[in-house]
Amino acid sequence: MRIQKLAAILSVMILASDLAVSQSITVSERYPTYFEYKGEPVLLLGGSKDDNLFQVSGVEEHLDLLVASGGNYVRNTMSSRDEGNLWAFQMQENGLYDLNKFNEAYWKRFENFLQACEDRDIIVQIEVWATFDFYRNFWNINPFNPKNNRNYDTTVTKLKTSVPTHPTLRGNPFFWSVPQHDNNARLLSFQQRFVDKLLSYSLRHDNILYCMDNETTVTSDWGKFWAEYIRMKALMEDKEVLCTEMWDAWDLSHPQHYETMDHPETYAFIDISQNNHNTGAIHWNNGITQMKRLEKLGYLRPLNNVKVYGNDGGRHKTTRQATEAFIRNVLMGCASTRFHRPTSGQGLNERARAVIRSMRELSDKVNVYRGKPENELILGTENAEAYCMASPGKEYVVYFPKGGTAYLNIYDILNGGSVEWLDVLNSKWSGKKKFRSGNSLDLTCPTEGHWIAVIKAE
Repeated sequence: MRIQKLAAILSVMILASDLAVSQSITVSERYPTYFEYKGEPVLLLGGSKDDNLFQVSGVEEHLDLLVASGGNYVRNTMSSRDEGNLWAFQMQENGLYDLNKFNEAYWKRFENFLQACEDRDIIVQIEVWATFDFYRNFWNINPFNPKNNRNYDTTVTKLKTSVPTHPTLRGNPFFWSVPQHDNNARLLSFQQRFVDKLLSYSLRHDNILYCMDNETTVTSDWGKFWAEYIRMKALMEDKEVLCTEMWDAWDLSHPQHYETMDHPETYAFIDISQNNHNTGAIHWNNGITQMKRLEKLGYLRPLNNVKVYGNDGGRHKTTRQATEAFIRNVLMGCASTRFHRPTSGQGLNERARAVIRSMRELSDKVNVYRGKPENELILGTENAEAYCMASPGKEYVVYFPKGGTAYLNIYDILNGGSVEWLDVLNSKWSGKKKFRSGNSLDLTCPTEGHWIAVIKAE
């Protein structure tokens, strides 16, 4: 009897352990290009007014607005370069930082933010090293700059007090401290202290993804070191976490990206945000080409877009181009897509909320996890550009950025079906219209603008 009781208790403990693991975000076994959260596949859609949301006052109201719009995904850089931001370390009375002492107000903001996101089932993609904080004017005020702290000088660390160049020129030795390069033990020890402090909060939560850098061009050994360090620290806490790196190159076939794509043992997902600098068919084909390559190599896994650029009057692309890229990312089969902060992106403005809401409604109506990009099914167009995701013979989604007409191959639909139109910018659906089986289906948008046709077989 005693053995039976112990066996029953052990079974409950094992079940509880399995349930606990299943709550964390992980790569879906059934749909390996998507994530799974709390045991269910999840499409990550987002937008926010800033990249370092933990530093933003009133962030809970902003998160509520995101959730109300159908969003569930935010970016969080550990950045401190904006006005009113706090730095991670404590400043002494003499005006120098002590890298052995943390600024608890900074970390309290971080702690509260992570909890607010988990309470709302929002996935947070953390960028550990905020690249631009370590160059030009921002390096001048950074606690890691030797002139700003009491812990080391330029001689010991080889760090410069001035780095006036753009990050793409890789002029800061800060990013070469790892053992494979400078093996700068003094500097590395303080970098590890920062990451350890970050993980002391983030590992308490199950809704976290980790990205090593922002638009980096430094050695791949840097990102690999930190990804393996973070994964090791998580395993010590009986957790498994997912890491990636974000490269600067717009072309996904650039060798930089292969350092992430070709190493699933280190990087569980792939951030392709820089592809969103591209537009139209180039944007679409760039992503799909790499998906096919990854599938052929056996490395297929989630592709994330934590930054979708574009805002009229901003530095990068237009509002229209942002809208198009966001929607194409979904139809392409990407695991995530998020509008970048203003003025480089839409943030969470009215346009962004409408698009997020429409894409969420679409994913509720169609099994996007099962679909694949299938532009070959578009037989021709008239005054139109069109993109297709499909599960042939079952469901088809066709996106028209500017209205027009397209002819869809429906040869695999045997018993007729229905067409329904989504007005993306207004999140409004038309009534269903039936059609008979045949070789092709004429899809003509109700008006100009962003339209999505949903075709389902009977």
